[in-house]
Amino acid sequence: MAQLGPVAHCETGQNGSRTARALRRVAPAGVMALAAAVIGAAPIVAPQAQALPNGDSIMMVPTVPGPPQTEHLGAATYLKQHPDAAPQGANDFGCKPTAQHPYPVVLAHGTDSSAYSDWSALSPQLAQAGLCVFAMNYGGKPGKDSYGTEDVWDSSAQVGTFVDQVLAATGAPKVDMVGFSQGASVTRYYIDKLGGAPKVDQWIGLASPSYGGVMYGLVPVADKVPGIYKLVQAASSLAAVQQAAGSPFMNDLNSGGDTVPGVRYTTIGSRVDEMIQPFGNIALKGAGATNLVLQDLCSADLTGHFHMVYDPFVQQTVVNLLAPDRAVAPNCVPVALGTGISDVVLAAHS
Repeated sequence: MAQLGPVAHCETGQNGSRTARALRRVAPAGVMALAAAVIGAAPIVAPQAQALPNGDSIMMVPTVPGPPQTEHLGAATYLKQHPDAAPQGANDFGCKPTAQHPYPVVLAHGTDSSAYSDWSALSPQLAQAGLCVFAMNYGGKPGKDSYGTEDVWDSSAQVGTFVDQVLAATGAPKVDMVGFSQGASVTRYYIDKLGGAPKVDQWIGLASPSYGGVMYGLVPVADKVPGIYKLVQAASSLAAVQQAAGSPFMNDLNSGGDTVPGVRYTTIGSRVDEMIQPFGNIALKGAGATNLVLQDLCSADLTGHFHMVYDPFVQQTVVNLLAPDRAVAPNCVPVALGTGISDVVLAAHS
């Protein structure tokens, strides 16, 4: 596994008490624990991975290609034997963008997940469409084998470090970005709050918790139960805690507007998202934003939050957005409500 070096700690106006404040706004343990379960090249410039200065988080770049998968469970099974697996087609640092596709694509996984777990299906499709594709494992706790579990402000800074690495390797002036769930939030934070906008042409958020979620109305209940937030963090992760509606991170992310000029934003969401309710919280409200609802495009497809990255209709929609010269109409087929949930649960215990 090729690895990145230290990432500077991201300080924001939240200051050192931001973790304590985050614990005051979280989703209930059962729901958030389920959410936490999902989620020949040139040498990489910085070859040594280390923890952040506070020892809380690392970012790593897998470069050993794994086979495409059709669901999270297959990816989890493969990762068990191949923990260094990268999505097929990703992280070739010798890839050079073409005139037809001038911007490399950076993929960001969801909570308690990894690049391979979330992008093993989409990455090869993007590479076959002629795009340079890159995917990091961000927000990892030292000694653990899953990512996207640690402080989301730090993870947002790690995204910026990785983007700079991709730009330096490819010579491209900008990247396109695709984030799933938490990956959508940390990439958007990098764009909107950490000065990333001049380096990004297009951002796509899949099941993006743009304004967080109340998790079937349970978050307001949890807000009134003293001590439950620390239990939720222990049962899931700090990153899961920080993504609930009204949390300090979500408020920070959307303060002053949810988009910035110069970047094209697209959300792809589901009316039956298991984690984000009301589902309208997925949509961005700012200028330059396009909000797509899966069931408006294919009413028979009842894919929710957990299956989003493995849904063929969603995958083809993303390919069409990033490589319009290769666009074909997605095939609309029925997908049952709740598809992918059991695979995510089994993957977490495989």
